[in-house]
Amino acid sequence: MDLGIHGRKAIVCAASKGLGYGCAVALAREGVDLTLNARTPGPLEAAAAEIRAQTGVKVTTISGDITTPAVRAALLASCPDPDILVTNAAGPPPGDFRRWQRDDWLRALDANMLTPIELIKATVDGMLARHFGRILNITSSAVKAPIEALGLSNGARTGLTGFVAGLARQTVRHNVTINNLLPGPFDTDRQRALLSAAAQAGNKTVEEIRAARAAANPAGRFGDPLEFGALCAFLASQHAGYITGQNFLIDGGAYPGTF
Repeated sequence: MDLGIHGRKAIVCAASKGLGYGCAVALAREGVDLTLNARTPGPLEAAAAEIRAQTGVKVTTISGDITTPAVRAALLASCPDPDILVTNAAGPPPGDFRRWQRDDWLRALDANMLTPIELIKATVDGMLARHFGRILNITSSAVKAPIEALGLSNGARTGLTGFVAGLARQTVRHNVTINNLLPGPFDTDRQRALLSAAAQAGNKTVEEIRAARAAANPAGRFGDPLEFGALCAFLASQHAGYITGQNFLIDGGAYPGTF
């Protein structure tokens, strides 16, 4: 299927690896020029070089912490009129809420709620004026089924979800859609960090925890970030103009509910 976005421009955050990288690759394969952000320059430049070599699209990089105004300003100066925005940031650490302080909550909210909102605020009016826009927020399956140890993520990402639910109904008549991607267990650095924490807490090896969690998933495995990217690319396409305000759970069937 031709997704009809060849020549479009996209900003993809946290794109040096994992789910952000999967989204960047999928968009590049459709001929979308990219502006990528990640904290660390080395991995970001390596990812950009690989995408250029694979696809031939234009790839610009802006390294730094996307939660800071200066980095957001640099990103938007590099790509002031994106057609596609993919927001993404590393999730906050797991733990017991009794040990978290106010600053822990503020960091989680800044990364996983307020920064995406700032990026949407900076780009949505241009999309409305051009009568095309696709905004995808990478959140978490915890929005649908909260994870006990991830209280910081549960709270911050659910806040973003509520904000998007209201805004997405205002923009769709102008062919600007806003949707959320809710990943379950994917084979990413974030997943490996969570496995390591669980292994330490349970006095088991990482391999034991990984095998048990993969086996418990109906798919019998963790997801591939490129699978995640394929859905992102479709929702960014010209064919997805009637889909907005939705939360797409991508978890191998782990969530057991009907709705």
